[in-house]
Amino acid sequence: MEIWIGRDGERHGPYKEEDVRAWLRSGQVSRDDLAWHEGLADWQPLSALFPDEARSAAPPAGNPYSAPAAPMENLPQTTAAALEDHAGFWKRVAAYILDAIVLYIVFKVIGTFFGASAAEEAMKQEMLGGTSFMQAYQHFYSSMWPYTLLTTALTWLYFACCESSVWQATVGKLALGIRVTDQQGARIGFPRALGRYVAKYLSAIILCIGFIMVAFTRRKQGLHDLIAGTLVLNGRASEFKPNQAASGNTFHA
Repeated sequence: MEIWIGRDGERHGPYKEEDVRAWLRSGQVSRDDLAWHEGLADWQPLSALFPDEARSAAPPAGNPYSAPAAPMENLPQTTAAALEDHAGFWKRVAAYILDAIVLYIVFKVIGTFFGASAAEEAMKQEMLGGTSFMQAYQHFYSSMWPYTLLTTALTWLYFACCESSVWQATVGKLALGIRVTDQQGARIGFPRALGRYVAKYLSAIILCIGFIMVAFTRRKQGLHDLIAGTLVLNGRASEFKPNQAASGNTFHA
């Protein structure tokens, strides 16, 4: 079980349960520090979560808030409140529309080198001549598959690279002031961002229900967010600076 510790309005962790128990016994953390783990409805004092360790805790020597000895992965300095500030459905839709406009402009430029306009016109003429849409599109795709493949790959890379970057956001999300994070508010890696975009196909093929879920789930997560373990939060990544390595009377976070 992973434990989060709250202090001064900030959320630190996650830490292993056995480490927190040891720090509580040694006095490195206070029995009055608030803590939370998956399944709890609200934050509780460590003394309530681990009463045995709290009773046997050694009296703090000097500063009771010395840093845990175990090295911790740096996480964004995100308050517990910020982690619950989820971007809403329509805000995310607006961000996607902006991204679609950006990609449309880029693909229009690329399309000129592949003769996309001529191919689209030929497809329209075929349909006006009585050819079914599927047949006309097959002819279009057979001549334009390199363009289609390239634009598909670029779309995938656009979302994955942007959302795993220091921005944690595409151009549309950045403009709307929202960012993609893992479930602890940290920047996601490139492989997870790639997987998140692939999972969007699942959100789309079930009549877009996977996207509509954003409006109804507690943490405003679509199906692709649940699969990738991501959140979309209000606030730009630049507003949440990474913690420096802790020393003295602070936690590594």
